[in-house]
Amino acid sequence: MVLLAAVPAFADDLPRPLTPDDFIAVDPAQAKLGQLLFYDRILSGNRNIACSTCHHPDLGTADGLSLGIGEGGEGLGAERTAGTGENRIRKRIPRNAPGLWNLGARDLHTIFHDGRLSVADTYENGFNSPAEEWLPEGLDNLLAAQAIFPLVAQFEMAGNPKENEVAGAIHQRMDYAWPILSDRVRHIPAYAEGFAGAYDHIMTAEDITIADIANALSAFMIWEWTSFDSPFDAYLAGDETALESMEKAGMALFYGKAKCSTCHAGPLMTDQQFHAIGLPPFGPGRTRRFDPMVRDVGRMGESDALEDAYAFKTPMLRNVALTAPYGHNGAYPTLEGIVRHHLDPARGFETWTPDMAALPDVPWLAHVDFMVWQDSREIARQRAAITLQPNLMSDAGIDAIVAFLEALTGRSAHEDKLGVPASVPSGLPVDPRLTP
Repeated sequence: MVLLAAVPAFADDLPRPLTPDDFIAVDPAQAKLGQLLFYDRILSGNRNIACSTCHHPDLGTADGLSLGIGEGGEGLGAERTAGTGENRIRKRIPRNAPGLWNLGARDLHTIFHDGRLSVADTYENGFNSPAEEWLPEGLDNLLAAQAIFPLVAQFEMAGNPKENEVAGAIHQRMDYAWPILSDRVRHIPAYAEGFAGAYDHIMTAEDITIADIANALSAFMIWEWTSFDSPFDAYLAGDETALESMEKAGMALFYGKAKCSTCHAGPLMTDQQFHAIGLPPFGPGRTRRFDPMVRDVGRMGESDALEDAYAFKTPMLRNVALTAPYGHNGAYPTLEGIVRHHLDPARGFETWTPDMAALPDVPWLAHVDFMVWQDSREIARQRAAITLQPNLMSDAGIDAIVAFLEALTGRSAHEDKLGVPASVPSGLPVDPRLTP
């Protein structure tokens, strides 16, 4: 069978191996402190949700849903519900919760599906971010900058107006909420002692800022979820036996006929650019300010450039087999589905069905979930924006590509480094393990 023949001579197209030097070095004491904060609900407005709720280690550091159930929800993963009574959710999270693998890479310069956070000097603070010039000083890296935004997102962790002081503050100005969260942390003795021990510039509890909290969170995520020990990584390092024949065939297609590496390029397997691939739309979406339409315009929402309409950032692919569902809105439940869509986006757009979306039942939001499909002009715009051309592939070829993607799973991806703490300093409940 031609598909499973020897891999062609395309070694020059393969990326170089990743090494520890490609990632930000982390202090173990700071990572341990960040671990506690990551699993502590003290950082949410209503003290009812933690970072781990939507980025759980047993769900590939994501949540297993197409669109998350944030503040007000109950439970984890597929069993998470939308809450009840006055505490029930008011909106689904507009986009899929991404995995947290390798976000400490030194070459990473852009984060979020629409790239709304990037390394830049736009506001003379090192970042172009939604906080603009009000971004706090002292952030160590891009991941630390990212970590503070879910804390002040109404439907993610902050809560609704009049529910708590954090939610009230962000409706005046985003940065007004961060000192409130910092104050909560510094008044917990174990955190005050931990920060004083982990950071030289912190002498007393009053010295702890939101930047310190974010830096600790980033240290933990880098420590816990840096991953480059997959069979593919071993192959790149010179072990030609690390990949099986089907995986090698998929690699040949990925870097050859299938043209996957056009966008999933380089050692991190991303060009960090934005592409309109026509994922079927649903949910509340994210759009430009003052746009009343239920839709997601992607990168254009940040750039205001028409050529960026419906374009989303190319994700990294290490451990991709662990982070289903796939796409900026989690439109596809399987790797095979998202691969088939990439190879023929127009057909995928037409044949996709709503039952493929992993959306916990929320009756009071059901009328919004697929509302965009009632707007024929909007659907036509999204269809016309697709930039990928069809690239027909046999079922055997698709199976091989999927096998290669599965070979990107780190050998230690299921092994805890620090893991889930038994308790956290606030005394609030910790999200439990989902697997023994």
